[in-house]
Amino acid sequence: MTEEVGMYSVWAMPPPERREEFVKVMNELRSEFGGPSFEPHVTVVGVQKLTKAQACANLEAACRAVAPYTCGLNQVACGTFFYQCIYVLVHPTPEVMQANVLAKRCFGISENPIESYMPHMSLVYGDLSDDEKEKAKVQAQAKFHNLISNKEFQVSSLCLYSTDTEDKSLTSWQKVAECNLKSCSEK
Repeated sequence: MTEEVGMYSVWAMPPPERREEFVKVMNELRSEFGGPSFEPHVTVVGVQKLTKAQACANLEAACRAVAPYTCGLNQVACGTFFYQCIYVLVHPTPEVMQANVLAKRCFGISENPIESYMPHMSLVYGDLSDDEKEKAKVQAQAKFHNLISNKEFQVSSLCLYSTDTEDKSLTSWQKVAECNLKSCSEK
């Protein structure tokens, strides 16, 4: 019997002691603009169709390849689709960009110059009008600057999430595994 293929993503997440301040900003924005609830994260490897065993093995390899690094958060911006509605850009430092390149290699993804990596932390997922996006962006910028005291966080582990992009409610999304950047343990 073959294992079922799922959709998986690799996320860098703020450490637990920093999570709540990001969640507070996201919850305040969601209460006004709607959208599903999700964990604060910076996507390192976008959605890949794999078996759970393949995804976990690739995550483990990525965690052996990627050194701990810092994500520095920049300005709030608006995107053009549901999963990049309102977000904070992450400074594309050599360490941030290298983490993406190395992790993608471990997932068998070759670099495509057309698809450049734009590191970011989403604050709102949704299908907002341009006017709503602009209003949300202004509010997000103010909330972000008032509620987030330290604009950077250390990444010392990567998480594998089951992320079926057809499920815009995100109710099926769940953490599958978390790896320190030296070892891995399934959740």
